[in-house]
Amino acid sequence: MEPFENRVEAGRRLAESLGDYADRDDVMVLALPRGGVPLGLEVARKLKAPLDLMLVRKLGVPGHRELAMGAITGHGQVLNEEVLASSGVDDDEVERVARDERAELERRAQRYRGDRPWPKLENRRVILVDDGIATGATMAAAARAVRAQKPAELVLAVPVAPPSTLQRFEDLADRIECLMAPESFWAIGAWYRDFSQLSDQQVIQMMREADELPGAGNE
Repeated sequence: MEPFENRVEAGRRLAESLGDYADRDDVMVLALPRGGVPLGLEVARKLKAPLDLMLVRKLGVPGHRELAMGAITGHGQVLNEEVLASSGVDDDEVERVARDERAELERRAQRYRGDRPWPKLENRRVILVDDGIATGATMAAAARAVRAQKPAELVLAVPVAPPSTLQRFEDLADRIECLMAPESFWAIGAWYRDFSQLSDQQVIQMMREADELPGAGNE
């Protein structure tokens, strides 16, 4: 398996594999920033579908922030009841953490999206796009947040991910579109010749380009 040249090339190849969603008025492409945005732009361009962002902030257990008790996105909040039960975190602590993370999410949303309202996802065919999946924690939070909005279909679309991680999404997504699933995974960046970090300004510019695409008014 040869690595992708860069995110744009990976996005174009991913878009080709999603061609059966082209020219539909019920499709919504959501990209996870920053790395997923170049791919999401290529997918939206090919499908003539609107593009927006899926911003995710983990809700870490107080004192053990690496342990996620849930996540918050612009589309809602999702809690992990098992972690909450085992950690003994009460509602007030959850709300305190959520309030802090919500403020950071809103700051990033304002920077990337301005004052646009979040799109309605109910009864839409939502395609979640990122530049790859490693552990799957962030994508899982994003997928659960979308699921809570009752879409007609949830598609997880990435260029590369390990098979063991993809298995975790079989019950969460209606369709998984992954171009490569190497057993020897190492890291997402290992599957790109150019995996340069994107700046906030690049994301902002890509979202401006997305606003000019055919289908951008279907949100």
